[in-house]
Amino acid sequence: MHAHFSDHVYSLHSHDTYSFGITEEGAQSFRCRGADHTSAAGMVMAFNPDEVHDGRAAAELGYHYRIVHIGPSVVHDILDDASDGRSRALPLFVRPVLTDQVLTRALARLHASLLDTSSDFLREELLTAAVLTMAERGATRAPRLRTLAGAEQRRAARKARAVLDETLLEPLSAHRLALAVGCSRFALYRAFQAEYGMAPSDYQRLLRLRRARRLLASGMSPADAATTSGFSDQAHFNRWFKRTYGITPGTYQHSVG
Repeated sequence: MHAHFSDHVYSLHSHDTYSFGITEEGAQSFRCRGADHTSAAGMVMAFNPDEVHDGRAAAELGYHYRIVHIGPSVVHDILDDASDGRSRALPLFVRPVLTDQVLTRALARLHASLLDTSSDFLREELLTAAVLTMAERGATRAPRLRTLAGAEQRRAARKARAVLDETLLEPLSAHRLALAVGCSRFALYRAFQAEYGMAPSDYQRLLRLRRARRLLASGMSPADAATTSGFSDQAHFNRWFKRTYGITPGTYQHSVG
């Protein structure tokens, strides 16, 4: 959810999920664990499953916030993958309000991807990053992460790149890519990032942009180039084309026509 509240008061309640909220503007106060807390702009609220709390504005103009709820089974699956099956207990967040820019960025990116037309591949990566960041920086029972190194890391990254090259237009998932390479999703992500300086989903998007650029140069319309290159819609294609190349697809096509 992404909302602005000024007069609304949440009654005492809890969620059967982990709930992570970012206060973007203003401030909100709530009672949790027998004490009063305030989350101001840039702070993160972290609620464990079944943790009772309320909520209200703590600033005259109210507050803007984003919140995402993640099921315990999802959290366990991510931590289990990242620790090669060595994660046994779920994390507990000992403080309901955290001040950490790294956490804020990780959660904001995940939340934004869930609201727009981002691919499931990217959402999986951002979900993993957000959960691991929260577990490592704000929780007890943080997992001991297991990654690849040296030649093993290079082999995994290069094999993943080959798979991405071959499946350019397919709706690939992080799980399927990791199975093809033969390692955990987390280890593969870290290996690919270390070897090529970008996430697997970033590389997949770059391949699709390159394909679309060639199609634009051949005279295909931006709408058809977007669809033919695997983008979910033209707006998503236009946004990433401009971010990557500095100009719109239409401007590029005109310049090479």
